[in-house]
Amino acid sequence: MLKERRAKYAIGDVVRHRVYPFRGVIFDVDPTFSNTDEWYNSIPEDVRPSKDQPFYHLFAENAETEYIAYVSEQNLLPDTSDEPVRHPQVDEVFDMDEDGRYRARTELMN
Repeated sequence: MLKERRAKYAIGDVVRHRVYPFRGVIFDVDPTFSNTDEWYNSIPEDVRPSKDQPFYHLFAENAETEYIAYVSEQNLLPDTSDEPVRHPQVDEVFDMDEDGRYRARTELMN
């Protein structure tokens, strides 16, 4: 049985990958791994993360493109660049508050 841990990051947080050059805004959190075994097994075994940690859905971007990423907590760090995320879906889901943080749009929460 997998032991759930409390998520370190929240929806709207901007994070970057610990190893790979991409960053993004969190739009959903799974308390433990909740993707396909095929996806999980495609990760090289020597760097495959444990399933018993939060996994985050990101509106992600790198230097070339924007995409959706699914990343384990152990592979994320806070992004401190203060740069807005350019992913086109960010504006559909989030508003920027007066402190420059992403907040889920209220009409989506009802």
